[in-house]
Amino acid sequence: MLETRDLTIRFGGHVAVDHVSCRFEAGTLTAIVGPNGAGKTTYFNLVSGQLPASEGQVLLDGEDLSALSAPRRAWRGLGRAFQLTQLFPNLAVLENVRLAVQAREQGRGRAGLSLFSVWLDRRDWIAEAQALLAAVRLADKAEAHAASLPHGDQRKLEVALLMALDPKVYLFDEPTAGMSVDEVPVVLDLIRELKKRRDRCILLVEHKMDVVRELADRIVVLHNGAKVADGAPEVVIAMPVVQQAYLGAVGAEAGPQAEPLDSLSRPSPSERGRSQHE
Repeated sequence: MLETRDLTIRFGGHVAVDHVSCRFEAGTLTAIVGPNGAGKTTYFNLVSGQLPASEGQVLLDGEDLSALSAPRRAWRGLGRAFQLTQLFPNLAVLENVRLAVQAREQGRGRAGLSLFSVWLDRRDWIAEAQALLAAVRLADKAEAHAASLPHGDQRKLEVALLMALDPKVYLFDEPTAGMSVDEVPVVLDLIRELKKRRDRCILLVEHKMDVVRELADRIVVLHNGAKVADGAPEVVIAMPVVQQAYLGAVGAEAGPQAEPLDSLSRPSPSERGRSQHE
């Protein structure tokens, strides 16, 4: 379904993503993991078109999307959770989701051709938006301005917007970051439901290794922008190269300052606030 071939980006002399080639099939959830600064979010930005690649290709169902903008890639079926700066902060929460539903339908050529059909379409768009808000437990905040939501609710709104696009490929970049313990299960349950749709592909950047172990069918590990491991979770986590990437261990034994893999996979405060480059 989705494939990247030698995907690379350089910022001056720094190679942030280094010739990463991966193929992702429908019906699978792949976790993209790695230590802080590994290039995970930058890789997502290259796939979704938010950054132009220095080299390489992004293909969806065999079609080369490399020259397309982020909106055009979204119309083709690549869904990336909206960043908050891309929302309409002064519009109601319901209107944000309704506009995403409308954009999807108009992108599929289903815009109304008469006032009556436009009214019927809008009624359907609103009904779908209300259902999505109920799914992320934001129905009671439908009329609130998006900018007024606390951080955890803003993350849930991002997930609702992504679901409104109904893409072929879901790109979740730390979907539970900043959420309280009580809020996290809402998003994880939605991802579990999406996994049941065998015609969709899910990519997940996540620092919580317990979440990765539960949800992922496959793990891809990035380190210094390069892919260093790829395979089943239990196999990848046990690989010496992965332990070395996280722990900095040269031999079988890690040094006295080394931390467990789960500990080093937690984001730093600066990484949690990062949106463009890792």
